[in-house]
Amino acid sequence: RAAAALHITPEKFYVEACDDGADDVLAIDRVSTEVTLTVKKDVPPSAVTRPIHGILGTIRLVAGTYLIVITKKKKVGEIFSHAIWKATDFDILSYKKTMLHLTDIQLQDNKVFLSMLSHVLSVDGFYFSTTYDLTHTLQRLANTSPEFQEMSLLERADPRFVWNGHLLREFAAQPECFDWLLVSRRSCFRAGVRYYVRGIDSEGHAANFVETEQIVHYKGSKASFVQTRGSIPFFWSQRPNLKYKPKPQISKSVNHMDGFQRHFDSQIISYGKQVIVNLVNQKGSEKPLEQTFAKMVNSMANGMVKYVAFDFHKECSRMRWDRLQILVDQLAEQQDEFSYFLVDSDGKIVTQQEGIFRSNCMDCLDRTNVIQSLLARRSLQAQLQRLGVLHVGQRIEEQADFEKIYKNAWADNANACAKQYAGTGALKTDYTRTGKRTQWGLIMDGWNSLVRYYKNNFSDGFRQDAIDLFLGNYSVDEVEPASPLHVKKDWKFLALPIIMVVAFSMCIICLLMAGDTWTETLAYVLFWGSASFGTFAIILYNGKDFVDAPKLVQKEKMD
Repeated sequence: RAAAALHITPEKFYVEACDDGADDVLAIDRVSTEVTLTVKKDVPPSAVTRPIHGILGTIRLVAGTYLIVITKKKKVGEIFSHAIWKATDFDILSYKKTMLHLTDIQLQDNKVFLSMLSHVLSVDGFYFSTTYDLTHTLQRLANTSPEFQEMSLLERADPRFVWNGHLLREFAAQPECFDWLLVSRRSCFRAGVRYYVRGIDSEGHAANFVETEQIVHYKGSKASFVQTRGSIPFFWSQRPNLKYKPKPQISKSVNHMDGFQRHFDSQIISYGKQVIVNLVNQKGSEKPLEQTFAKMVNSMANGMVKYVAFDFHKECSRMRWDRLQILVDQLAEQQDEFSYFLVDSDGKIVTQQEGIFRSNCMDCLDRTNVIQSLLARRSLQAQLQRLGVLHVGQRIEEQADFEKIYKNAWADNANACAKQYAGTGALKTDYTRTGKRTQWGLIMDGWNSLVRYYKNNFSDGFRQDAIDLFLGNYSVDEVEPASPLHVKKDWKFLALPIIMVVAFSMCIICLLMAGDTWTETLAYVLFWGSASFGTFAIILYNGKDFVDAPKLVQKEKMD
C-alpha cells in the first residue's frame, strides 16, 4: 500500500495517502489492531510525523503485532510511463509500547523472529508500482473483464507473485528508440531455500517457480514473450548433510502422478501448451530425476505437454558453449509456433503467445537462466523485425550498445533469482554477460560455490524459517508453551567437532615437535591422525545432525 507519511501517537498509527489532494488517512489502533478510515484533521497535533513510501503490511510476533513500512525507495524504470520502484529500506514498528509483559525467553524469541524479518527484507528484490500491475503478463492483462479493471491493484494481483500478500491480509478489504523490459515474478507458493524446498507440494506448486516476461514497447505497440522455470515437478528432496552435493532422493511413499498432473493442469490453464526443457545431467546422481521426469510425461500422455532433455554440462564440457545453439535450433520450430503476444498502437491484439517453455535444471538458476536468455533473444529478434526496429538482415548481436544492456540485464536477472534460493549470485553469468566462458568467471563460480556450500549447510535453516514466518506458513502463538526455536542439541553436536579439532591439532604438534625416534613420532602422528580422520568420518556420516535445519515448519511433513 502506497503512503506519504506516518503519524505516530501512543494510541494509534495514522497513515496518510500519497495521492495528491487526498484527504483520507488510515488509522490503525495500536491496542485493538482495528483499521479504520479517517481524515487528516483527525490526526492529533501531538503526533510524531515521519515520511514513508508505503506499508508492506503487518505481522504478529511474540510481543504482539508489528507494522512494516517502506522508508526508502529507488526508481528503477518505467513500464508504459508507469513508475516502477524498488523498496530499499524498511522499518518494523511495534504496536506495543513496552516489552515488560514478556519473559526473558520470549524476549529472546521475539528478537530472533525480528532478525528473520530483517533478513528477508534485506534480500534485494522488492519491487512495486502504485499505478501498474506488476504481477500479470501483458497477455493476461489484455484478456480481462471490465470487473477486473475496476478492482484495486491488490485485489486483482496474481497471489503467486505478491510476496507481502500475507502481511497485507489486514488491509485487504538506440538508431530507433524502444523500451526493453525484463520482469521476473517469483512465486511465494512453496518458497524457500534450495536444499530444503525441492520438487512440488500436494497442490502441485513447484519450488523456485519464476515467471519471466520480456517486454518491448515501440511507438505504442507492445510485445511480450513469457517463459517459466520451476523445480522438477514431483516429490523429491535433497537435504543438506555436509557433503558438497547431497544425493537427491525421490520419494517412494507417495503418488507422484497426482501432484504432477495438478502442476501441469494449472500451467496449461495459465500459459497454454508446455515444452519442458530439462537441463539436468543424464548420468550420476541427477540421472534418476531425468529418467523419472521423462517417464512421467510419457505416462501422463497429454498432447499439450512436450518433453525435451538436454545434458547441459555434457554438451558444453571443455568450454564448448557454442553447442547451446543445438538446443536453440531444436526448439526453433516450437518457438515459432508459440509466437509471442503483440498488441498494436490502437490496442488491437495482433498475436497471442500460444504456449510456453518451462525450463529447469537442479536449482532452476544457472543453467536455466542461460537457456532462457537465448530463447528470449530469438523471440526479441523476431519482435524487433516485425515492429520495424530492425531492418531485414540486421541482427541484435550487431547492435553493440543494446547487446551489452541485454546481456547484463539477463545476468542481473540470474543473480536476483539466485540470491534468495541459493544464497549467492548465479553461476555462469560471465557467459550471459560476455557470450563466452572466461577463466575469471570460473574462479568466481568456484567462490560462489564455496559460499553456497557454507550457507546451505550452516545458515539455510534460519533463512528458511525467515521465509516461512514472512509468508505466514508459520504463525507465532503468543501463548505457545514450547517455542520451536529451542531445540536441544545432541551431545555429539558439540563433542565430536571439539574432539576432531583437538586430535588434528595434536597431529600437527607431533609433526612439528618430533619425538626421540622417528618411530615414536610416526606412532603419535598415526594415532592422532586416525583419531582426527575417524571423528571427521563420524561427523560426515551423521551430517544431517550438524547442519542448520529449519525449526518453524517441518518441510518433510509439507512435502
